[in-house]
Amino acid sequence: MVSVASTMRHQSFTFRCSSISSNSQFIFSSSRAIATHKLSCRNLSLQKGFCHVKMKLLSRLIDIHCNSYIFRGGRHGIQVRCAQGSPGETQDKGHSFFKEFGKLALCLALVGTFMTQLCLEPIYAVQSGSAVPDVSLLMSGPPVKDPDALLRYALPIDNKPIRDIQKNLENIKENLKIPGMKALKSAGKNTEQATLVLNKYNTEILDDIAESKKEMGKELVDKLNLGLQDLKKIVEAKDRDAIALKQKELLDIVGCVEEDMVDNFPFDVPEEYADKPLLKGRAMVEMKVKIKDNPTSDDVVFQLVLDGYNAPVTAGNFVDLIQRHFYDGMEIQRADGFVVQTGDPKGPADGFVDPSTEKVRTIPLEIMAAGDRSPNYGATLEELGRYKARMKLPFNACGTMAMARDESQDNSASSQIFWLLKESEVTPSRSNNLDGRYSVFGYVTENRDHLADLKVGDVIESLRVVSGIDNLVNPSYKIVG
Repeated sequence: MVSVASTMRHQSFTFRCSSISSNSQFIFSSSRAIATHKLSCRNLSLQKGFCHVKMKLLSRLIDIHCNSYIFRGGRHGIQVRCAQGSPGETQDKGHSFFKEFGKLALCLALVGTFMTQLCLEPIYAVQSGSAVPDVSLLMSGPPVKDPDALLRYALPIDNKPIRDIQKNLENIKENLKIPGMKALKSAGKNTEQATLVLNKYNTEILDDIAESKKEMGKELVDKLNLGLQDLKKIVEAKDRDAIALKQKELLDIVGCVEEDMVDNFPFDVPEEYADKPLLKGRAMVEMKVKIKDNPTSDDVVFQLVLDGYNAPVTAGNFVDLIQRHFYDGMEIQRADGFVVQTGDPKGPADGFVDPSTEKVRTIPLEIMAAGDRSPNYGATLEELGRYKARMKLPFNACGTMAMARDESQDNSASSQIFWLLKESEVTPSRSNNLDGRYSVFGYVTENRDHLADLKVGDVIESLRVVSGIDNLVNPSYKIVG
């Protein structure tokens, strides 16, 4: 059986340090130079001309409007927000700005020597009269772990207003994890912000809906508008459970609007793979698993969403095998707390043997990086030198679905699939050895918590495509009947 690596790469960050005391302060300025941000450098541990730094925000605030920034690197983000301080700090602003500008230059020079994955980028926030930001900023901060959210973000659309509405609604779920009134206050702000964007950019949203789906899209947008009004009332009533249910309902509507914005398949698959089974769109699959050592238990039915927009060859191969009933009756072959794996057929072959060629059918490594127009084929992103690339389908969520392959051969995947059990605390996006090395092509969206209950020997009773089969092109299963 093809193995999947289970060790994570851990990275630390260092920068050159000279004559810096443990209480030194670096001054950060917004791009418009209308305010400064203070960040303290503490707990320095000098090692051969380098120092490990633990950064911590100062709690003082200043009464000036300003932009915000995030330092991002490794598993945890450090957020630098505009704050407010004592009156003395805001006096003689002109003199203070030029005095601190030199410190800013020193700070930026120090920051520029970070050895790995550290970047400075604006925090996005829509305000009245401001432009809606690039979608790449919407996923900054902690890794997104919800599979439905990841699938929404992975859609090939570029409508910034609907993305902002989505982001505000996604934030409500995280806010509700906070105890007390603070969560409700944040939920209210997110609801208000989403409503503001919908009202202001209604025309821009409708204009991006595919012509053939305009009528349905308008109905969905109207439904979203009414739903946001209802959500506002629910938040005011302080009903946490009702807020969570309404938030999920509205995100489902947002997802439908976003899908209606996709008209044609966004890119051409390379000619060398164009004749393989391809999923040009998405498909929903139900997987029924029987717990072998407990015959009295009910079957567990998992719902999988396959993303052909970002992995058409990989997802198409899987759907084609489903239609051949390749996985029906196959046992779970690995369940070690890290992944659940199956797909290795009986016999000497490690994958699906195509009856027409009597050889194992293989597919290329297929990885879509954020910002790319089409997937990268036949090489890991590490081999391409793209160490900082962010995946469109990252290993962030429990239930991330990917192809197993021979570790030494990028294009050796065939039929063996695995589902990730550990979430991003163990496999943080951009800091693990899975992103960019294995072809992700979908997520478990229902009953994913039961994946951890599966054991070696449990039987996949059936895999069935319940929607999206029309998106499969070049199906080989029809050729062989």
